[in-house]
Amino acid sequence: MKKNTELLLKRMLEAISPSGYEGPSANIFKAEAESFADTVKRDLHGNTIAHVAGTGDLRVMFAGHCDEIGFLITHIDKRGYCWIAPIGGWDPQIAQGQRVQILGRNGVVKGVMGKKPIHLMSPEDRKNVVQLKDMWVDIGAKDRKEAEKCVAVGDPMVVDQGYERLLGDTAVARGMDNRIGAFVVLEAAHRVANAKPKASASLYSVATVQEEIGLRGAMTSAFGVDAHMGIAVDVTFAGDHPGLGDAGRALNDCELGKGPVLTRGPNTNAAVFDLIVKVAKTQKIPLQINAEGRGTGTDANAMQLSRAGMATALLSIPNRYMHSPCEMVDLRDVEHCIELMAQTVLALDAEHDLTPF
Repeated sequence: MKKNTELLLKRMLEAISPSGYEGPSANIFKAEAESFADTVKRDLHGNTIAHVAGTGDLRVMFAGHCDEIGFLITHIDKRGYCWIAPIGGWDPQIAQGQRVQILGRNGVVKGVMGKKPIHLMSPEDRKNVVQLKDMWVDIGAKDRKEAEKCVAVGDPMVVDQGYERLLGDTAVARGMDNRIGAFVVLEAAHRVANAKPKASASLYSVATVQEEIGLRGAMTSAFGVDAHMGIAVDVTFAGDHPGLGDAGRALNDCELGKGPVLTRGPNTNAAVFDLIVKVAKTQKIPLQINAEGRGTGTDANAMQLSRAGMATALLSIPNRYMHSPCEMVDLRDVEHCIELMAQTVLALDAEHDLTPF
């Protein structure tokens, strides 16, 4: 990955953007898209839509959600401690002891997640996971009055963990789920915009919001775009680490570094599936296949069911340690997903048949 492209990815991943508060990451997406797209707009829900015009009438939608899991302040007590509620699905074992960044009215405020020390817990309590309702955030304030000078009820926060490269092409960050998807659809749209000759299909590349709390942004943006075909990009569980693949059959039979994962099943239009597989073979792009026997818990589900229906597919980046501050991906999978999506749009012609059977 080129240095400036990786810097863009780092900026997007480190933006504080839990569901409902996606402004920081969405604004990075918007500013970058304005450098190449024909139009860029923000809808009333907060979805950011970059339009790359094609020569024909076929409309394609790319979707990658730019929100992440986090917390928000629900109460500030008289001693200045901030009590919290989760945004999205949290494992409370991960939350305890973390440093956090709060998006306050005057900027970022640092804090730590507090709980009763293990020394003071009963033997029985030590056997149980401390729940989020029994944790608080300490910003170092002496009382409520001092705390309220910089934070307020409803302010969002995220775990204070940034982007890091590990060995080879692996990288870790919080928020890979799923700003890596928003990054992919942005970069894929950039490649389509630069392609010669111009694509037949018009592309609408969307950084969707509020996926982590119910696919909400995909519902509204898919209705607004009214595309014929759509590809959602998310992360999926890599089955190549202890606890998933040890029994001889992985939960998800895919690995980091072996390419993006294309889902096959009712949530994927068969004609779009065949097109993506054909493009991957023609362009020599590695591709992994998994199967899902129902609607997926991704933007692809909302897109498929929008209006009279959208011919939809789901591409995923293999991800280890999902919904933690150290989600891990392989940047080669990211690059391959970007190229596969761009080449799929460029392979479409004006009369492409998208009916599944």
